[in-house]
Order: sequence, then structure tokens, then C-alpha cells
Amino acid sequence: MYEHYFYMKRYDYTQNKLLTSCGDFMHIPDGYLGPSTFISFWIIMIPIWAYAGRKMRNLGSRRVPLLALASAFTFVIMMFNIPVPGGSSGHAVGGTVIAVVIGPWAAVIAISIALALQALMFGDGGLTAYAANCFFMAVLMPFIGYYTYKFISGSTDIKSSRRVIAIAIGAWLAITVSATLIGLVLGLQPILYKNESGLPLYMPYPLSVTVPAMFLEHAFLFSILEALVSALIFAYIQRADPSIFYAEKTKPQEISKKGKLLRNLTVGLILLIILTPLGLLVAGTAYGEWAPEELKARIGFVPPGLEKLSGIWNAPFLDYSLSSLHPAIGYVIAAIVGVLLCMGILYFIGRRIVKD
Repeated sequence: MYEHYFYMKRYDYTQNKLLTSCGDFMHIPDGYLGPSTFISFWIIMIPIWAYAGRKMRNLGSRRVPLLALASAFTFVIMMFNIPVPGGSSGHAVGGTVIAVVIGPWAAVIAISIALALQALMFGDGGLTAYAANCFFMAVLMPFIGYYTYKFISGSTDIKSSRRVIAIAIGAWLAITVSATLIGLVLGLQPILYKNESGLPLYMPYPLSVTVPAMFLEHAFLFSILEALVSALIFAYIQRADPSIFYAEKTKPQEISKKGKLLRNLTVGLILLIILTPLGLLVAGTAYGEWAPEELKARIGFVPPGLEKLSGIWNAPFLDYSLSSLHPAIGYVIAAIVGVLLCMGILYFIGRRIVKD
């Protein structure tokens, strides 16, 4: 009997039976997508990034600080892993509220930069799978969430409570649809790539496992968390200065009020950084952490394609840790470094290409 114990599910191939749950795939690691799959996502994403960069030129210089804060926010919020029964975990992304504040095209760039830093520096998500992760989290989430929000809110007043409900529904739908589609893509891998014995070369779980697992855990937990976070942030900005919302025709607030809003958002970001060690409370090995040797010790088998691609990049601070420091301190330092890099890169890009 082959019992494959990977990041998300333990599966018995001989009886086509799901056994247990043990991880999440919101950030797809290296080795779980076959070459034609991850190359296809790179082909899709390159023109999207290029077009998003051109669209950012019309963002307006007053939103450049918000662009930087948005990237830092999504970086930090994804460090808060929430456990569910069976050992699985997940997190919010913030894609919808970011799109509503700075626009969906700017959100593509902001979230993509955060995902790049997570993959390169902390091993959170794979390099080969980077374009796929960006497609699902930096493209689908902002656009689904934003246009759902616009459809439900309609022509209501910017301070209407209907808009709070609209962004909550948009956020819930965005992450639920995106997660389900990730499950679909992952579940296709054992169909597309297998060896002569019929065993998978990359992702080992079939559609009957990946789609329900991703849909159920997100629809009934993580998407609700995303909706709550998005609604709270939206409601605060709605009261403080609704004129900063993207493409909304409202009377601009006084400069002093705008400065106060940015300061308060920055203080909120600092509080999130301080609280990031709460993300360490999730038990179990994080996605992308196990080496092939560790996988083999657990399951007695490592798909050859996964084994080859899993070692393509060794992140300098794997799993947001610094070996010489206490895990909680290392996690906070990783958050600070990630936030400063996100803000610095996005502020520099914004100042270079954004035109009034």
C-alpha cells in the first residue's frame, strides 16, 4: 500500500482513499507543478505584469504611499497562519481591500512584489510556481473581489453600510474561487504527469482530493477570515477618508486628515508585525519546508519530478527563521525586513512610473 503523506493530504493510491489532512497550498511550493503547467503560468503572467505596470502610471502620486503600505500589509497578513482540525492551515491575503483602495491593476503589482520576497527570501512558495501563485493571489483575488464589490455596492453612497457588506462578500468569493481553482490545477498534475507505474511525478493528489479540500477549508474558514479583515479595514477607511478609495468621486479630505489616516494605517501595520509570532502557533511542518530526504522518511517515496525541482532554490531565511535567534524574535525580524523591502521597492517603483 502506498500512503503518500505530503503537505496537504495523506492518500492511499491502492484504494483511492483520502486518509488525513496536514497542510495548505495557498503558496504552491516548487515541485508540485509540472513543467508545462508552471511555464504556462509564466507565459500568462508576463504580459499581465507589463500591462499592470503601464496602468499604474495613472495611479496618482497621492496613492504611492498607499501602494507601498498595501504590499507590506499583504506580506504581513500572510504570515498569520490559522490552524484547522487535521493539521491544515491557511491565511488571509487582503487582495480585495487592496484592490478597492489602490485599484486592481496596482494590486497585481503590490501583491506580486510581496509574493516574490516571500519566495526568494523565506521559501514561502516556489520560484517555478511563482507565476502561478501570482495568478491566483495577485490577479484573480483582486479582480474577483473588486468587481464583486462594485456590482453589489452599485451607486450607493460611499459611506453606506451596503458597501461594507459588498466588500465582505467580494473578499469571501475572491479567496474561495481562487483556492478552488488552485485545487483544480493541483489535482490535474497526477493526470498530466506520471511514470510507467502510474505513480505521480509531481503533485500526487487527484481532483477528488484537492478540489474539495481547498474549497471546504477556505469557504468555511479562511474566506470568512478574509471577509472579516477586509470589512474592518474598509469600514475604518470609510469613516476616516473615503476619498482615497480607487475610482470613487468623493470630496478630498484635508491634508492633515490624510496624513493622520496614513499614520494610523502605519501604526496598525506595526502592531501586526509585533503580533506575527502568533503565526508560529500552528503545529506541523510548513509547506515548502520538507527536504526530499524528510519526505522519503515519512512516506517511503518521493516523486522524482518533485525531488528534482524542490531543491532549485534555497531561501536564506527559510520559513521566516533566523537560526541564531529565538523563533518568535526571528519571525518579527523577518516581518520587519519583509515590510521594509516591500515598502521600499513599491515606493521606488511608484515614484518612478506614477504620473499625476
